[in-house]
Order: sequence, then structure tokens, then C-alpha cells
Amino acid sequence: MEKYFEFLSASLAEEIASKIETPVYVYDEQTLRHSIERILSFPHAYGFLARYAMKANSNQFILKLFDSMGLHFDASSGYEAQRAISAGISPDKIQITAQEYPHNIKELFKSGVLFNATSCHQLEQFGRDFPGSEISVRINPGIGSGHNNRTNVGGLSSSFGIWYEWIKDVQKIAETHKLRITKIHTHIGSGGDVGVWERVAGLSLEAVKHFPLVHTLNLGGGFKVARTPGEQTTDIQRVGESVKKAFLSFAEKDGRKLNLEIEPGTYLVAESGILLASVMDKVSTGKGGYTFLKLDTGMNDLTRTTLYGSLHPIKLYPKNRKTSHEESVVIVGHCCESGDIFTPLPGDPEGIEPIKLPEAQIGDLLAFGAAGAYCSSMSLANYNSFPRIPEVLIRSNGKLTLVRKRETIDSMISLECDENL
Repeated sequence: MEKYFEFLSASLAEEIASKIETPVYVYDEQTLRHSIERILSFPHAYGFLARYAMKANSNQFILKLFDSMGLHFDASSGYEAQRAISAGISPDKIQITAQEYPHNIKELFKSGVLFNATSCHQLEQFGRDFPGSEISVRINPGIGSGHNNRTNVGGLSSSFGIWYEWIKDVQKIAETHKLRITKIHTHIGSGGDVGVWERVAGLSLEAVKHFPLVHTLNLGGGFKVARTPGEQTTDIQRVGESVKKAFLSFAEKDGRKLNLEIEPGTYLVAESGILLASVMDKVSTGKGGYTFLKLDTGMNDLTRTTLYGSLHPIKLYPKNRKTSHEESVVIVGHCCESGDIFTPLPGDPEGIEPIKLPEAQIGDLLAFGAAGAYCSSMSLANYNSFPRIPEVLIRSNGKLTLVRKRETIDSMISLECDENL
């Protein structure tokens, strides 16, 4: 997992810590560009479009970079769509796929933003608001993928999308409001099994058969990025070739040469990010207990471990010394919360499992790799009144740029008030 720290040398980590202080997110522009290039080479039979699932990381720099390299965007709320527009993204490059029917849908749709209905109720609402319009529909194909139910967004345990058995209801609603369903969308979760992707492509193409106006099939994202030695990153080329084969076969039988869309989030940004923190304390619970490294960051900044039991590669940067001795440590955060642990037992978020690191001292730097996706954007902002942390970009020319300032206490409490209603 050392590859996830290649862009952050010990000297650069020290420079960032001295200029910005820790904790801080660090992103690498060159890694971002390489990820985009890999996605844009995704095999396809006919037309192809890649949308960035911006919930993974919505920093404006990333949105602007991806826009400049030809990506379109998937927003998970009306607010995310507004955020993308404020970053200069053209509305017609944005599609909303949301659990909540957007409060600002009329303004956004009229500006050119696309809408993807994820339930029959949403489809009905959209039909009343925009009769006769084009629309995309998200279908739950009946299977999902992910390392646990919380990362699995397809199948019986998922509320995402319209269950495939309700397709007749979709047709009836569309007919009532004269809606033209021109795109079918599906998303199964975060897994890299090529066989699952083949099945999902096949099931989704079966759904397309019920909608003669459909010209595009969006297979979502969820391409796995390996964060621990036991995991495997999705082979984009293998997945793409299997999907391409399915599209070619469909065209032969149905006559439609469908456009393909995918919506990667994690795959595009995970490897580009590091959460850099400092060891602020070191304590022990004695013989038979544990040695704990306490950091100046925690579940408020990186929530994935607490939420999913997800693990990140970890690297210690010893300060002004060389060390060859290793020790077993449990790494914990600064939140007043027993669950604020960065080294859970795999498969058991409530358990703990020490890891081997070079012997640490208070003041050392410690980094979590593969932290570019669903880390900053998923933070538990202001828990324990900790401010949101800054974000720094390592540009392709090696220069450092601050792309998010550290939040202040004043800005944190600025919306609190005492007003009569």
C-alpha cells in the first residue's frame, strides 16, 4: 500500500504541516489526471460518457479539473447540482440522482440539468411538474455488490432505484404524463467483480427492452479501489470489455446501438488523497492491554472507518530521526467517542486490532492513504465543535496550493441565532 504515499515524501509532509498545520487533507493533481485518463479509456461499443459522482469529493478545484478534461457530473441532491453550477459547470452536464425529490428542481431543470427518477413517486412528481419531458429512470436490477450492506445499493436490501418488477408501473406513469423515458440507469454498489458487472449489464439491457425510446444505459459506478492488501482494485478494462460485448449483442438483437454512461466516484479520486495528522499523545493500558496513538484528527474528519469499518493504508513519518523498531499500536482519534478508532477489527467495526508501525513519538506525522473519496465530503462536520480542516493540492509542477481554508470558530457558529418566528 506504499504506492498511496508516493506523492507525499517525508520532507513535503513536514513542509505542509509547518505551513498549514495538521490535520489537513492533501491531494495530488497528477494522480487525479491519471485516474481520469484511465476512465476515459473505458471500452465501449458505441457512444460513451463518464460522469463523476461528485459526492465522493466536491471540492471546486476537482470539479473544475474534471470538467476541463471532459467529464460530466452526477449530483446526489439539488444542492450538489447548485454547487456544481457555482463551480462553472454547465447545467446540461449535470444529472441529479437523488433519494429526495429536489426542492429546487423547477429552477434546475429549466436551466438544463437532467433528472433521473429513483422511485415511482419521484416519477409521478416529475410528470406533474414537467409533463411531456424527457427523463431518465433508475432501476434496481435485483442484485448488488459491496463489502457490506451499507456499500451495497442494489438488491432486496436497497431502497435505491425502482424495483425491476415495477416496470409496468413506470410505463403507466410515463404514459399518463406523456414522459419520454430515454435513459435507463442502474447502480449496484462498490464492488469489482467482473461477473457481477456482466449480470447487471444483462439485467439492465432486459429493462431497456421495455422502453423503445431509450438511447442510453447508465451502469453507475462503484469501481472498487483496493485500500488494504486483501482487496483488489477493479480491472476497468476487463469490466469494460464485458459490458461492450453485452452492448454489441443487444444491438444485433434489438437494433439499437445504445450509448453507455458510467459514474465513477471513488475510482477517480480515492488514490489522490491523504489525510495528514499528528501524533498528539501516546498512552498504554499496561500488560495485556494496548498501546494507543492519539491523533489530532478523528471520526469528524474521516468517518468511513466508524461508518463502514473501512480501513485505510497508514504511514508514519518519524520526526527528525530514523527508527527500525516496530510496535503494535491502536490508532484513535480526538473525538470524545469510544468508536473513534482507525484500526478496527476487519469485519467487526466494534472490535479493535493493533497494527505494526515504526515506533512512534508524540509530534510524529501520520498519514491515511487513499483518502480522496468519501472522506472530506463525508465528514461529521463540527462534531465536538472541531472545525472543518483545510485542503492542500500538490500541483503537477510540484507547487502547493490551498484549495480549502481551515474553518474558524466564528464561521462555525455564524448561523446560530435567536429570532422570533
